Amino acid sequence: MEMDYRRLSADEVEAAIAMERACFPEGEQVPKEAVRDTILAASDSTLGAFDKASGTLAGMILGLSTDEDHYRDEFVTDLSLHDPAGTYLMITGVEVLPEYRHQGIASELMSRHLALGKARGQKAAILTCLEELVPFYAKMGFVDLGISGSSWAGEEWHEMKQEL
Repeated sequence: MEMDYRRLSADEVEAAIAMERACFPEGEQVPKEAVRDTILAASDSTLGAFDKASGTLAGMILGLSTDEDHYRDEFVTDLSLHDPAGTYLMITGVEVLPEYRHQGIASELMSRHLALGKARGQKAAILTCLEELVPFYAKMGFVDLGISGSSWAGEEWHEMKQEL
């Protein structure tokens, strides 16, 4: 399956919101407004994977840039924290629609996203994930920094970092 990888645009907001709903349980979903605001205010820190045959948004990464070096939940909902010149890339969401999973799309999205951050001169990428995803991100070169200060959805999250 061939994919086209590019930044998300305002035209893809509804598809991105639908993806968020399809990929996460209700309690972990990012509010619709936050998905929209991320795409509109921080598109330089987003990346989408589009199925070339159908045009479907198959996967995406949402995030923002900042000079802060640790993850906090406000990065998801407060886009005033986005600084296009920020030295850290905060990844607030990595998603692939269920029917496109296990095809390497998330890994390719991450590889391309990290390369874009490196090209911008960013120092590192930081994300949080549940314990079962720590090995997935570790295979991509992320280091587990331990339990994050994040309390999103009442879960215990690991903060992970990759130097760029």
